[in-house]
Amino acid sequence: MSFLIRVQVPDRPGMLGAMATALGHAGVDILGLDVVERAGDVAVDDLTVEMPIGRPPDVLITAVESIPGVRVESVRPHSGKLDTHRELELIEQISADPKHGLQIFAEGIPRIFRAGWAFVVIQEGSRAYRLAESQASPETRAGTLPWLPLTKPIVLDQSVHWAPEPWFELDTELAASPFSGPDKALIVGRPGGPAFRSSELARLAHLGGIVTTILGE
Repeated sequence: MSFLIRVQVPDRPGMLGAMATALGHAGVDILGLDVVERAGDVAVDDLTVEMPIGRPPDVLITAVESIPGVRVESVRPHSGKLDTHRELELIEQISADPKHGLQIFAEGIPRIFRAGWAFVVIQEGSRAYRLAESQASPETRAGTLPWLPLTKPIVLDQSVHWAPEPWFELDTELAASPFSGPDKALIVGRPGGPAFRSSELARLAHLGGIVTTILGE
């Protein structure tokens, strides 16, 4: 069974080898690695791993955190290997079919950002509604989103930013980024976490800007 592990790692040579060794001793294979963020002397990495059926996820945490200085942020089931070219592939798909580009964009974002769902909303007056959405998006009625318009990507905090309750179910972490103007936004939900980091917010804004240009929004 495959899992996605997000880890905080001291940013120094040999750490990936140490993690590979520790996981190997636990019978776990590393399928891929994505560098999420580097800040100071700490790196945040996403590891896709394969472990024998029947073994509990706790084995992953124990193995990785046996290395001094390494901390596991989250562990969740995952399907598919990491693909370092997935953003370019999504842009190519949208460019080839701009008529359906917005829907392709919404469906592709969850794969890129290891999320559960995504949709694009627009606010007109006191009403906000969806322009495109991925599978598994929570069903909600149209209403107002008081934090729109947006001028920059943000993490949606349930205690600060009102949103329909189903958006936050299953301990979902939420990010929102302006899309083609402040009254439109890309909303991304990641059930069970981990939390969106500043580098991921920047990627959301950058990719949204490219897609906006392609679609002539």
